Amino acid sequence: MADGAQSKISLSRVVMRLARNPGTEFADGDDHRGYSLVAPLTPDGHLDAAAYGKARAQCVVRRFAPDEDATDGKLVHQGQRWYFDYDDSAAAGEEPVFQLGQHRFAVGEYVSITDEDGRLLTYKVTDVMPA
Repeated sequence: MADGAQSKISLSRVVMRLARNPGTEFADGDDHRGYSLVAPLTPDGHLDAAAYGKARAQCVVRRFAPDEDATDGKLVHQGQRWYFDYDDSAAAGEEPVFQLGQHRFAVGEYVSITDEDGRLLTYKVTDVMPA
């Protein structure tokens, strides 16, 4: 690559839908409740922290559910923590994602997200495509 040239960061859109969560009102899951995440992924499907640093503004998340308006936020990476932030504050409005940096974003994989009520719920990756 020539000096001063920047390569375009490749972003993926990952859709995660609520999986079976025994012991909750979502015991059977809910395909209409979940998240759509735009982020850079490594070739093996993990979040690419180095590329994230160059594409932070494009790394967004949308939480969707049939009984509420969609909520738009951003993906945030601080130290070893990744979380979804919906109001640009350091703590309020964040949803921690359990070991997000360790998850593989491939169809059929599972991701655990702490919801706005503090419950850790499991989501299944249903789609991964170029953003």
